[in-house]
Amino acid sequence: MRTTINKIKTPTFSILFIVALIGCKSGNKEPIKDTQNVTSLNVLSEVVDSINSDINNGDYGLINRFMVIRNDELLADFKYNQDYESIVKKYDTTNHQYNFNNTDWHPYYKESELHTLQSVTKSITSILFGIALDLNDDYNVSNKAMPLLSGYNTDFPDKRKQNITIEDLLTMRSGLQWNEETDHNDTTNDCFRLESSDNWIDYVLSKPMDTIPGTRFVYNGGGTVLLGKIIRIITGKRIDHWAEEKLFEPLGIGDYYWKETPDGEIDTEGGLYLKAEDLAKIGSLFLNKGNWNGKQIVSKRWVTTSTSPLLKDIKPQWRSVTGYGYQWWIPEYSENGKTNIYSANGYGGQYLMIAPEYNLVIVFNGWNINDEPEKSTYRVLQDRIIPALKYK
Repeated sequence: MRTTINKIKTPTFSILFIVALIGCKSGNKEPIKDTQNVTSLNVLSEVVDSINSDINNGDYGLINRFMVIRNDELLADFKYNQDYESIVKKYDTTNHQYNFNNTDWHPYYKESELHTLQSVTKSITSILFGIALDLNDDYNVSNKAMPLLSGYNTDFPDKRKQNITIEDLLTMRSGLQWNEETDHNDTTNDCFRLESSDNWIDYVLSKPMDTIPGTRFVYNGGGTVLLGKIIRIITGKRIDHWAEEKLFEPLGIGDYYWKETPDGEIDTEGGLYLKAEDLAKIGSLFLNKGNWNGKQIVSKRWVTTSTSPLLKDIKPQWRSVTGYGYQWWIPEYSENGKTNIYSANGYGGQYLMIAPEYNLVIVFNGWNINDEPEKSTYRVLQDRIIPALKYK
């Protein structure tokens, strides 16, 4: 869990302009040229400046970072300073890694530039699972999950649990009874209970079944915890070490933090911290179908499948109708299943949003956990940026 390497200071920009290459090129191809580049940049500049103005006016609540990358070039990068020390004085700030109002842990890790990603962690866990399957032909998404969890009691009275596959976990259709759609501080919320338990995997495995695996979407971070453990079983490495070797080092990500659970595992459902510019690298990797500077980090097939609407027209309580892939959200897709936008989403306003048609990657870090803002950054790409480019 590196926390002190390659600390890069990124300046704040008040207008849109090209400042640097993000560092990823798709194999031997040249970056895609926009035939109306000047007009497109002008339109993008206007809408991004407008969004920045609204953020400064407080319309989007507590936002810490807003980045725009197009054709692998960093076009805009805005930082916003928020006085969290003053904001959280009225809340309990017990020094615990899962107290979301403790400023040692949230939204930044111990005064560093590492920002909590919350459930964006799930999407990165999915990437790491894809790499593990790419490199090991003995396993695939059709494998049953329970036989892989050696060392745990998996002799369940309800035999439906034995039929949960890896793909069921990836698509949140495990069939486990799980409630994660209430406030995180609700003591009946399974995520709250999971994070308060001494053994996370035992907690997840103890949950009863309420439906047949593979039949119904239920948002469930516990399933992602099981995926993290299965990665360790497949690779022989704890996921943070696997990530460092197979994803972070190839992408030049040297500074990160990943929460450790009481039983010595890693929080794969919400515990990763990255700098915004490193999260943007993950977006560029996927925009380029898993290729980074000519090296295939994760297979094109895994990227395509993960970001396809395998599940359609699902409606989680806190989000509008959307599609879902392998731990990735697909908020906009065509009737024939073509993905127009996909995203990794996290509690408090962590968004990595990608629009392949426009070669766009958008990054937001925020921390709206106590009050709901007037506008949501989750809708920025879909409602403001793409419409402006489409009708330029």
